[in-house]
Amino acid sequence: MRRGARAAAPCGAGIGSEDSGRKVTAPPRWIAGVDIGGTNLRVGLVPFEGGRPVEIGRERTCAERGPAHVVTRVAAMLRDACREVRPGSVAGIGVGAPGPLDRGSGVVLETPNLGWRNVPLRDLVREAAGLPVVLDNDANCAAYGEWWQGAGRGADRLIGLTLGTGIGGGIVIDGEIYGGASGGAGEVGHMSVDFAGRLCACGARGCVEAYASGPGIAARAVEGLADGADSVLAAIADRENGRITARRVCEAAAAGDRYASRVLAEAAGILAVAVANLINLLNPDVIVIAGGVTSAGEHLFEPLDREVRRRAFRSAMAACRIVPAELRGAAGVIGAAGVFKHGVYGHV
Repeated sequence: MRRGARAAAPCGAGIGSEDSGRKVTAPPRWIAGVDIGGTNLRVGLVPFEGGRPVEIGRERTCAERGPAHVVTRVAAMLRDACREVRPGSVAGIGVGAPGPLDRGSGVVLETPNLGWRNVPLRDLVREAAGLPVVLDNDANCAAYGEWWQGAGRGADRLIGLTLGTGIGGGIVIDGEIYGGASGGAGEVGHMSVDFAGRLCACGARGCVEAYASGPGIAARAVEGLADGADSVLAAIADRENGRITARRVCEAAAAGDRYASRVLAEAAGILAVAVANLINLLNPDVIVIAGGVTSAGEHLFEPLDREVRRRAFRSAMAACRIVPAELRGAAGVIGAAGVFKHGVYGHV
């Protein structure tokens, strides 16, 4: 979409919109949540007072086609979702996007998994949708969603980890997202676990994301197959031109494949280094782990819990729960809506 062009609002104009010539004075009933991931876009409408979204649409992000294409798709998904609700009943839009980003100016500064740099995403979405927009990091939004309505309800100190195309982190303390001095706090995926290790998409070496993200797990599996590992994954690789995904590794482990289980246990062990460091540093009540990689279930969580207990201080570990997310694919959408509500109204 051309900068400066303003599309018609897909959901009405929120509070004070006109309906049949009469001013609408009732508060809005919905907040739109947008979750822009490295692989998928998710858009849904969350009840203003909280609750499950009325609808969540999902599409491929196709970030390589550029920010304008992604914003156009987001606007179209918002229009589709808003057909289900009364015009003028949507207060605004919360958007979660990979960072680092500047929450104050609404600019995505740099995101390795999308290949974007200095993108004024908040303003682009606002121009396309005709509604107020609040932008935050996608992992912050997922963590906030789990704190607000998911596995972290009632926690005073929560850390959320999202394991997907990358590894994102969010920190919620006393109901507030902790952003740090420049808004970049929580980049757990770029904690180093091996200073001379595998090259990460961010350009550094040894980041936990390079080992325990979806692509990191897939890369490790392919390396072992090249060295002759005995696994059903070899036949899958032959059938799919050498391509293996983390989902395939999780499925193979669930079916009893020993090599796939070892790959997941290795990733869990590396992730545990970062998790134990977080527990020792921040002493949280709960760590919530979300994202597609959690489909591995016990093949991820059992070795993770075991290794974290071996590394973290006992007193800190005794006070902390490590749990899977409850909201799963909805966490980012719900959290983005919560971030908008908190940012505009001062509370959730």
